[in-house]
Amino acid sequence: MSAQHLPPAQPVNGLDEFRREVADWLTAQRPAEPDFLLPESFMEVGSDAQFNYLRDWQRQIYAAGYLGMAWPRAYGGGGRAPVYQDIANAEMARLKVPFVPNTIGLSWAGPLILAIGNEAQKQRYIPGILSGDDIWCQGFSEPDQGSDLANAQTRAVRDGDEYVINGAKIWTSLGSYAKYMILLARTNPLEKRYAGLSYFLIPMQAAGISTRPIRKLTGEYGFTQTFFDNARVPADCLIGREGEGWQIAMQTLTFERGVSGGQAGGINRMQLGIDDVVELARRSRRDGRPALQDPGVREQLVRLQIEAQGDRLCAARSAIPALCSERPMALGLSSKLRVTEHARRLMHFAVSLQGANAARWVGDAAAVDGGKWQRGYFNSFSATIGGGPSQIQANIVGERVLGLPKD
Repeated sequence: MSAQHLPPAQPVNGLDEFRREVADWLTAQRPAEPDFLLPESFMEVGSDAQFNYLRDWQRQIYAAGYLGMAWPRAYGGGGRAPVYQDIANAEMARLKVPFVPNTIGLSWAGPLILAIGNEAQKQRYIPGILSGDDIWCQGFSEPDQGSDLANAQTRAVRDGDEYVINGAKIWTSLGSYAKYMILLARTNPLEKRYAGLSYFLIPMQAAGISTRPIRKLTGEYGFTQTFFDNARVPADCLIGREGEGWQIAMQTLTFERGVSGGQAGGINRMQLGIDDVVELARRSRRDGRPALQDPGVREQLVRLQIEAQGDRLCAARSAIPALCSERPMALGLSSKLRVTEHARRLMHFAVSLQGANAARWVGDAAAVDGGKWQRGYFNSFSATIGGGPSQIQANIVGERVLGLPKD
């Protein structure tokens, strides 16, 4: 749930009835398990079968009215209070239904367009984001710039009613399936770093744009590298004004990192949580007994349970201004760092419970739970890097919350 719109503790205006309605629909309409391995998140979607299965599910959720519930009706949304979307999201997570694949559109590009886009852009892009007809990807990182986003060198040169784009982007999630990309490119090479960058909403089908799949450590192909070779896009793909790209990119990251609300909803990954790890500990063996009986294992589980509960309560606390007055931005700015690092530690511990079986991988008949824990551990690093690596997130907290000097 977004921190800004947690539902009240007591039933108000039929929210309990709505929660039951959502749960009943999800239970009845849950798609059958496929005969192929589902990805854990949009960052691992690498086959047509996976993509079509997940997009079909997004379309069903949207048609039922449980996606984009708080977005304006004029653009295909439900026009309802945000609390309804939060309840729907919570039920999707509780029932562990498949995730919706258009994460970048629903959670980053869509909220940004609604916040700063012009009317034509809202009419053009928002309905397709919700329906899943228009998949979005992100063009921020570059092969030679690492995490130095401000040093982006992909060029966009104005030529009449078009921009001509040259360069390359990397780690483009869903790049093979995307119809549009949010792109940060340099329009003024005479300006350094932050100045001279502009922000575009570009069609991926434009001539001169191509993608190359990137094989991950897990063997999956969720990422691509994207190449621009004199690609021409309409000038009205620009959002905001030339030179405002850095500020708009930072606004996008507030949506990506969960600092700002306004996302369309749906879950964006198949999350293994602390309760799943406790159940694994019950089934695992340590010195001939269930691992859950081992004092060391129990201590570790308690620590992880405290972390998980703390993160849940932080979301509730951030919605109460009186509890955040001393450091108003602390919870929002630390959320991405806390949640992703917790998930990484949780998956590492789950793998460690398996002893020698920890070395087994997906496809090994003897792997515990089909190897999903090992796969989850390796994939957990994606979230600690995407949206800004943990080291950068720690610097942000140090500088903007604690007031520490940059040097």
